[in-house]
Amino acid sequence: MASSPLPIYSSSSSYLQRRVLLLLPLLLLSPPIAAASENQFKLDGKVLELHDSNFDAAISNFDYVLVDFYAPWCGHCKRLAPELDKAAPILAGLNPPVVVAKVDADKYRKIGSEHDIDGYPTLKVFMHGVPTEYNGPRKADLLIQFLTKFVAPAVTNLSSDSAIKSFIESAGVNFPVFIGFGLNESMISNMAAKYKKKAWFSVANDFSEDIMSLYDFDKVPALAAIHPAYNEQSIFYGPFEEKFLEDYIKQSLIPLVLPISLDSLKSLRDDQRKVVVTILEDEEDDKSKGVIKVLKAAASANRDLIFGYVGFKQWEEFVESFEVYRKTPLPKMIVWDGDEQYSTVIGSESIEENDMGTQVSRFLEGYREGNVIQKQISGPTLVGFINSQFGVRIALILIFVVVVMAMILFMTKEEPLTVGTRDQSNDVRTDKED
Repeated sequence: MASSPLPIYSSSSSYLQRRVLLLLPLLLLSPPIAAASENQFKLDGKVLELHDSNFDAAISNFDYVLVDFYAPWCGHCKRLAPELDKAAPILAGLNPPVVVAKVDADKYRKIGSEHDIDGYPTLKVFMHGVPTEYNGPRKADLLIQFLTKFVAPAVTNLSSDSAIKSFIESAGVNFPVFIGFGLNESMISNMAAKYKKKAWFSVANDFSEDIMSLYDFDKVPALAAIHPAYNEQSIFYGPFEEKFLEDYIKQSLIPLVLPISLDSLKSLRDDQRKVVVTILEDEEDDKSKGVIKVLKAAASANRDLIFGYVGFKQWEEFVESFEVYRKTPLPKMIVWDGDEQYSTVIGSESIEENDMGTQVSRFLEGYREGNVIQKQISGPTLVGFINSQFGVRIALILIFVVVVMAMILFMTKEEPLTVGTRDQSNDVRTDKED
């Protein structure tokens, strides 16, 4: 495998019509959807209002439905609603269409319970009646681009340099992109169908030497894995047997070096590799950028591990779970299993500024040789971190409810009167209130 920088195509345009034009090449080969069988649902580009009596019918009536499970009192839900209103008519115009719907899960709690709704808003995509969690962006133009992935063909055939460029641009930056150069579609069709929700797949059999130079491959067949958001790519020359191909695809779904955040942790849930976490003072400073460059070189040679970095300034709660505090010398590297355990390497407590490449290599050698100290994290697990924000909100709500109930019970409680003890009872009440 080789890696090289790649031009990034912006997806930040707020012009939704332009976005649809960019997405059209990905949808041309998609089969048309059958017309709605019930008159109660009109594909008019408006957000459908669902409730107990029509929820199941709507889900079964359309192949693709994005459902917003909301509560009227939820501030985040109120901010999301206009974005869904903007996206709905354009998603309805895709081929096949994606219908946008919403249900008041606070009112229709049976529906919320059936679909494990434990926070608002929760978005789910129902594909042929089967729900999957939607964790993508929520601005209208990016949401459109993200959902187009669900209805596009598993593999897109590209027949020219311009088609390749258009495919990359229309795919956006939310998913990795795989392009098989000189590769038969049948060789990757199974993997494309299996990982359709996580990446774009295509094959190109007519391209110039300029394309070969741009994507840094010198022979075919070759499979390029591209992460436009991280300006990163790698090349796989085979063998194109299913096991080796799947290993490469699974490893390439995550960039060489992952910036760790609440959102990016979600991409690690199905990956069994351990995570080399480099803890920095501030992800944005020049020193950190130098460390990240060194980590990319190490990650390229150690694809059996995931490499990630996080700044103390950016996510203090996560960092402190690994016993890293304000006075801890940084950068520091640990190896995390994504659950409750992590390892520190003896003699590699921190990375000095001089000759960082050698120090990172020494850290990895020490880890592979077993010169480690096993430790228990002091914070949540991977799933715990992902759910932590919702958990905090629920805890605060519960505490508030308990306090209110206690105050009500206290204020309505009648104390028994006893002869000659009135002043004492007043004193006791004052003590309780204090």
